Amino acid sequence: PRIGPTFQIILSGVPDLKPDATRMVPEADIYDVDLFRTEKRTIETMKRLNKTVVCYFSGGTYEPNRPDSKEFATVDKGNRLAQWPNEKWLRLPSRSVRRIIENRIKLAREKGCDAVDPDNIDGYGAAGGGVGLTKRDSINFVQFLSKTAANYNLALGLKNGLEILPDVKHLVHFAVNEECVKNNECGIYESFTAKDNKPVFHIEYPVNKPQTLPDTTRKRWCADKDSRKLQMRNFQTVIKLKNLDGWVLYCDGSHATT
Repeated sequence: PRIGPTFQIILSGVPDLKPDATRMVPEADIYDVDLFRTEKRTIETMKRLNKTVVCYFSGGTYEPNRPDSKEFATVDKGNRLAQWPNEKWLRLPSRSVRRIIENRIKLAREKGCDAVDPDNIDGYGAAGGGVGLTKRDSINFVQFLSKTAANYNLALGLKNGLEILPDVKHLVHFAVNEECVKNNECGIYESFTAKDNKPVFHIEYPVNKPQTLPDTTRKRWCADKDSRKLQMRNFQTVIKLKNLDGWVLYCDGSHATT
């Protein structure tokens, strides 16, 4: 994905677009949307409107409500996620898991996506996810994702996983980060954005409802010393609600709802 002035990510819904739509709100260059929920015709309309379409799916967890959920074997499912108790960590080295994930990448190509955003590749940070996951497992998994995405002519993003960034940065084309200001981690991307010239799409989540979000909070997230330095180096920030619906707030104070 090319770097642009704005991006938008919507995972709890889909862009409300008619086939003859002439514009999108907001007029972001890049849209990150849910692979399964977003129909091919919607993606075709987005592409006609010159949007770069990134398709999201969970690469490292089992979700019970996906069309292919029944294909995951019980032996490949680990512990429940702390924040998302309906999900379970997956055994990344499993051939069965990788077959299902490859089919998801293939579906992204069939729907017309430009890139994929596989989430939850960092189960090593959750006590191995209950299936003994290590950093090496995640590195190997990103290698698998990179090769598979390339086979389908898709760009690949790295979602979080900062601990393995030095080992996999040559395998991915962009990164998606959640709350690096809150976690004091934005500076880790400096080489990725400046030396490797790859974009980072950064999300911070407010506790308060958007209409009560203080300007001081927005400015702190956008003017953090690390994020401010990176803003000029392929680093783009949005403020979103945790459910990742259509509402978005940008660093200049403008906001929109898709």
